[in-house]
Amino acid sequence: MQKSCLECGEKIVGRVDKKFCSDYCRNAHHNNLNKDRKNLVRNINNLLRKNYRILEEFNPNEKTTTSKNKLLTRGFNFEYFTSIYTTKTGKVYYFVYDQGYLPLENGIYALVKRN
Repeated sequence: MQKSCLECGEKIVGRVDKKFCSDYCRNAHHNNLNKDRKNLVRNINNLLRKNYRILEEFNPNEKTTTSKNKLLTRGFNFEYFTSIYTTKTGKVYYFVYDQGYLPLENGIYALVKRN
């Protein structure tokens, strides 16, 4: 029984469990399979990445404070984060992966890094 390449349809020569005729077809198939199908996912990932870089830039020592204006000036978007952590005392930390921020008073934010 002759098998054909999953990407281009060419006939496959070689091992019986082979699925692709070449490395090019294997890579092309997996790249097509794994690419973001919608711009929405790509755009949200880009926003999360930007927020992460900004928090990392302002928080090199794993714990500091900064103003909301400084974060906004760099382009930080407070609507996009990956998780929320609420302490026993009721304080709510917002995290972008392992970089987090806690709103304090007067537009000041505590920046932390989760280990």
